[in-house]
This record gives sequence, structure tokens and C-alpha cells, in this order.
Amino acid sequence: MKKKNQTSSTSKYWLAGLSVFCILLMVLSVFSDKAAGPFKGIASVTVIPMEKGINQIGTWLADVSENFETLQQVRKENEKLQSKVDELITENNNLQEERYELERLQELYKLDQNYADYEKTGAHVIGKDSGNWFSTFTIDKGSMDGIEVDMNVMAGSGLVGIVTKVGPTWATVRSIIDDSSNVSGMALTTSDKCMVRGDLTLINDGKIRFEQMENNENKVQVGDQIVTSHISDKYLQGILVGYISEINVDSNNLTRSGYITPVVDFKNLQEVLVITTTKADLTGKKAE
Repeated sequence: MKKKNQTSSTSKYWLAGLSVFCILLMVLSVFSDKAAGPFKGIASVTVIPMEKGINQIGTWLADVSENFETLQQVRKENEKLQSKVDELITENNNLQEERYELERLQELYKLDQNYADYEKTGAHVIGKDSGNWFSTFTIDKGSMDGIEVDMNVMAGSGLVGIVTKVGPTWATVRSIIDDSSNVSGMALTTSDKCMVRGDLTLINDGKIRFEQMENNENKVQVGDQIVTSHISDKYLQGILVGYISEINVDSNNLTRSGYITPVVDFKNLQEVLVITTTKADLTGKKAE
């Protein structure tokens, strides 16, 4: 109890001392401008530096407050600018997508003009098998749109594949790169016939194989076009498959084989053209 009273007394003494000190500072502040001599000297050492310090603190607090308001304004401006940037990015992405779609449609239009003898209809790719390549995929048109099995499908600059299955509003397409695909082709320059075989392991290198081309005096060379031949039972004649990238004489010395660079990007298919006439329609007989 005694210790508590001592602590309380000590606090009172400190408070009284500080009060007296403050009063003294106030008196010195009043007389510092009027009086000369020792009061002025004491004031110059105590009161004036304190006033300067208080003024500096006040100025600093004012600057801090002003800087805080400025920071708030800058943050609001940054939020507005970021929102505008996001809008511009979205708009730019939409414009880019529209530009790419226009380029693809222009390619399809050009392809349509190159094969003007055939009636065609456009379709969008809406699904595909697993994997990186469009070896088998689904389009958004079917029997209700006049699509039938064995109709030829094109994109890019030439042949994509053939319709293998049809539903009311959809159809399945097997492309020429599929392992089960076989297309009767020929060299456009010499009419030498060959068989184009699908092979998904080769398309990783950007090529497909051709085989069984007769080894004769006709000069077939790298860069020549391979198109669908007139003897194909399902593919219409003259559709571009690709360009010869390599050709070799087989060990039997009777045939030649090699590789073709296809004219279709089988990794990125979004729109296709379906020729609405089948080979059977033209020949008047059902394909086997």
C-alpha cells in the first residue's frame, strides 16, 4: 500500500513539474519578442527551436495529407486507365479473331472459285478426336443440310478428307492423314498414278506418304502437284492433295514412292467446304 502511494506521489510531482515547465515556456514565448537580455537568450535556446520544430512537423503533416489525397486520386485514375486498357485488349482480341476468320473465309472463297464446277456448302468444325491433329472430326451440318456419306471435304487449298457418317445436324469426316485413309492420286504434270496413305506418325513432320507410282520414263520431281485421280472410287478428280517433297525408286526398281507436303493445315481446322456431289452421283453407280 505504501509503495502504491509513493508511485502516485511521484506521478503527481512529474505532472506538476511538466505543468510548470510549460507555463515557463509560454511566458518565455511572450517575452521573447519584447524583452532583451537573458529572457531573450533563454527563449532563443528553448522556445524558438521548439516553435520551428512544431512548424516543421505541421508542414510535414500537411504534406503527408496532401500526398495521401494525391495518391488516392492517382489510384482512382489508375483504376480507370486499367479498365480502359482491359476494354481495348478485349476489343483488339475480337478484331484479331474477326481478321483471322475473314482470312480463312477468303481462303475458302478462293478454294470455291478454283473448284467452281462442284456444288459446295460451308460448315464449321465442332468437334474432333483426341490428339493434336484433325484426323477425324465433326462438322455442324448433316442430312438435313443435304450432307451424305462419301462427300469430299476441302479446306485451305485442297483436300481434307471424306464424310464417313451422317446425322440429322452433324457429320463425321475422316481426313487423309488418318491411318485408315487411302486416296488414289496422280502427278498433275505426268498423270502417273499413285496411292496416298494416311500416317499420323508422319504428319508430325509435316508430310504424308505416297506409294505405287510406276517407275517409267516420265519425269516426276520434287515440287510437282499430287491431285486426286480419275480412277478413285470415292474422291472426285483433280482436287489438290499436296506437293511432292521427296521421291525415290523402290528396291524392286518397278515403282517409286516418297512424301507429300499437304496443302491443308491439319492442326488448325475451323471451317471446311463440303462438295455436295459424290463420285457415285457422277458415275451413276454406288461406290463399294
